[in-house]
Amino acid sequence: MINNKYQIKKDIDFILEAEKINKNELSEIAKISRITLEEMYDRGVASNEALEKLYSFIYKNNYRINTVKEEFIKEKYTKVLFHGSKNGIKNLMISGSRANCDFGTGFYLGENYNQALSFVCEYDNSSVYSFKYAFDGLKQVKFKCSLDWMIAICYYRGTIREYFDSKIVKRIIKKIEEADIIVAPIADNKMFYIMSQFAQGEINADVALHSLSASNLGLQYVIKTEKALKRLVPIEKYYLSIPEKEDSKKAMIKRGYEIDTKLKLAKREFKNGLYIEELLK
Repeated sequence: MINNKYQIKKDIDFILEAEKINKNELSEIAKISRITLEEMYDRGVASNEALEKLYSFIYKNNYRINTVKEEFIKEKYTKVLFHGSKNGIKNLMISGSRANCDFGTGFYLGENYNQALSFVCEYDNSSVYSFKYAFDGLKQVKFKCSLDWMIAICYYRGTIREYFDSKIVKRIIKKIEEADIIVAPIADNKMFYIMSQFAQGEINADVALHSLSASNLGLQYVIKTEKALKRLVPIEKYYLSIPEKEDSKKAMIKRGYEIDTKLKLAKREFKNGLYIEELLK
């Protein structure tokens, strides 16, 4: 079972010390009743309304508590991954994801907090979890921003069905299905739009890959087996306040402009690359 409690007491202690205020003053300026604040502090639980008031107050006062926690736990554990959840996690499951995710069913994690936040920032009840891990001795398949990576994602997302019998496709998928863990660049929906254009024969592979390299979202770790799942140890669950999620949405829009620009430039620079039907025929 995953501990779904936020570290409210520690976070309140932090803001009291940082702002040099007491609980009465925090209650007043954050507009949380004193009784509610005491219950939050003592029991570590609170209503969504009270949580939002507390963590919005922290964020609006320019304390980036979640990203700073990321730095601290990486210093402490070194090997740390993050998972964004739309509605919280009860148990770790490989079958929890959709079959049409980047690498099929599995438990998906990213290298940093902001990656995980960006995938769930549009959902009301979303949160982010951190995990430490030890994957030594497990079979890992690693991809770079490459043609194999792009073909794999197009395969699992169902956009190259006419090429499922290709020897290249079969080789890539066999390697993935035999792995305990996949390590590969993250592909969000903006990036998948470019991959879809490649899959439909609208742009060549060089255009697609040079456009995708602009994203730089970091790496995703996809846990494919129960053996690998047991190597994850939960660290903390992070509350996502509304202003923090709004800032994440703005960052995604800005990054989308950069990808659009690179796609247009790539179309001018790489006109002679191979198209999907030439690569997978």
